[in-house]
Amino acid sequence: MFSDQSFVKLRHSIYSLNSHLVLVTKYRRPAINSDILARLEQISSRRATNWGGSLREFNGEADHIHLLLSLPPTLDLSKFVNCLKTTSSRIIRREFPEHLSRFYWKPVFWSRSCCIVSCGGAPLSVVKQYVQNQDNPE
Repeated sequence: MFSDQSFVKLRHSIYSLNSHLVLVTKYRRPAINSDILARLEQISSRRATNWGGSLREFNGEADHIHLLLSLPPTLDLSKFVNCLKTTSSRIIRREFPEHLSRFYWKPVFWSRSCCIVSCGGAPLSVVKQYVQNQDNPE
């Protein structure tokens, strides 16, 4: 069942937790250019590493970004997302003020919302069947 997954080992646990995170710019304004996208990838990778995880894949368009993250089970995902959005917004607004002034007159960058989807591993139907087929103790 777990043959093709990569696991991370901690002192008292082993895990493979992958999340697909989508962040959208405020008002879906097309504020992300190629320089900002590259900088967002650097910021996201550093942030994930600092929180004990890793950025496995990254890409985006003018109004949103996609991140595939591997994060430890000890991490509070909502706090991580909040920290990533806060940090990246502050850095991007500081480093690209002229570009962003065309889209925002207030100090904003990200929408308050986000999308997080767990991913990887076996489909739920396979995991459900695996759990149901365990031998019951006698």
